[in-house]
Amino acid sequence: MSELINNENSSIRIKKPKWLRVKLPTGENYKKVRALVDEHKLHTICESGSCPNMGECWGEGTATFMILGNICTRSCGFCAVQTGRPEAVDTFEPGKIAHSVKTMGVKHAVITSVDRDDLKDGGSEIWAQTVRAIRQQSPATTMETLIPDFAGKWENLQVIIDVAPEIVSHNLETVRRLTKQVRIQAKYDRSLEVLFRLKKGGMRTKSGVMLGLGESKEEVLETMEDLASVGVDILTLGQYLQPTPKHLPVVDFITPEQFDEYKALGMKMGFRYIESGPLVRSSYHAEKHLF
Repeated sequence: MSELINNENSSIRIKKPKWLRVKLPTGENYKKVRALVDEHKLHTICESGSCPNMGECWGEGTATFMILGNICTRSCGFCAVQTGRPEAVDTFEPGKIAHSVKTMGVKHAVITSVDRDDLKDGGSEIWAQTVRAIRQQSPATTMETLIPDFAGKWENLQVIIDVAPEIVSHNLETVRRLTKQVRIQAKYDRSLEVLFRLKKGGMRTKSGVMLGLGESKEEVLETMEDLASVGVDILTLGQYLQPTPKHLPVVDFITPEQFDEYKALGMKMGFRYIESGPLVRSSYHAEKHLF
């Protein structure tokens, strides 16, 4: 039976198509990681965010962790993370994350965070400490850091560049026209500047865009061209799904064929790697982006 998605501000009910059905996670590696997470009460975004690819990623030795608390200073229209006044920074967090990575036997760790506009450094020092702690406890583990824009305070961005994670990601999330609605406190051009500065600093860069929020094909291609123009290496394109009735509604579902077309066109623009599909999320196949 098709799942129905309904927005409280809209009378439109959109059927969730069959290509968005998710297989239940299986496999010995997944079961092993699942047991470790339960035994040690470890926290991953994979689990708390109900990621559709959790089983596949855990089976490949990849997991995503969130730092700097679970309360964000921003209120994006697509994100289910709580907005408000964050708690004080946990100075022991880098060690805790590194311990989780080691305990789970993670081969490739993806680290993300809430926005911490309340902090002078935007949380960049905790970011750097986390990267160092993981390297100390798990020297063979590679990392991707999915960072915020640090409100355009470039000295904080430089802190990330200085610790040089294998991949540094910053999501543009949507097309220029919809940015103010989707990412209320963010700026389209500022995000492009983040990616440009990361590339200039020698980083392997990555960005992601959600589709299905009402953008046109022309706008998607323009966004892809903007990302290619600042040297982004890796691009992810996935279907937006409304997390709760209070969030932005799904305007349309993009077909797998359209995702395939975007990938083909994007490769011609110069991206080195593209993940494009309905169930693709920022960290999907993250371990393959090391090339």
